[in-house]
Amino acid sequence: MSSAPALIDLEALAAAPLNREPFQFVVVRDFVRPKALPAVMEAFPPIERPGSFPLERLRYGEAFARLVAELQAPAFREAVERKFDLDLSGRPFMITVRGQCRSRDGQIHTDSRTKIVTALLYLNPSPWTARGGRLRMLRSADDLEDMIAEVPPEGGTLLMFRRSDNSYHGHLPYEGPRRTLQMNWVTDQAVLERELKRHSLSSWVKALNPFARRAAGGGA
Repeated sequence: MSSAPALIDLEALAAAPLNREPFQFVVVRDFVRPKALPAVMEAFPPIERPGSFPLERLRYGEAFARLVAELQAPAFREAVERKFDLDLSGRPFMITVRGQCRSRDGQIHTDSRTKIVTALLYLNPSPWTARGGRLRMLRSADDLEDMIAEVPPEGGTLLMFRRSDNSYHGHLPYEGPRRTLQMNWVTDQAVLERELKRHSLSSWVKALNPFARRAAGGGA
């Protein structure tokens, strides 16, 4: 019996052009295959609060579980290595999930130095009609209008960048559902454990207090 068709399109990732200036990033439309996208979106975990949630704190359906398994497989990591010409073998891989966006999310930031590559897989209905919530890849730390590219968080779109001291990104304010699967290759296991603990604690605090503040700069 043949295996089920892949949900993600690694050939599309290989074919997508790599932007190199002022930092390396790539945008892949339909990275989740269009035929698979409705089932994946239907199986997305119900998240009613803002913040990033580790997978183990969430409930989700079979198609979403299959998507996660494909993203955790060596083939995806190897495709990312080829795209950015780097070696991620031995680097811990972290997945967190966001379902809601607040108006103060999306402030300009670069991601922490402990992150090597950031990958954002959007799973929202298309088209994304709001002006806010569209991630902008930026030339500077203080001007959201000085952008290289603007990426609407439409279902199936993958945005990846190699973290650097000038990998500035952010978006105009948006409040409401904005579903993102966030992935990072990080420098070492201690970072992975610290980040997952931080996200777990943050989600627990928000469950007790929905008005609890979160550190600025998130919400990619």
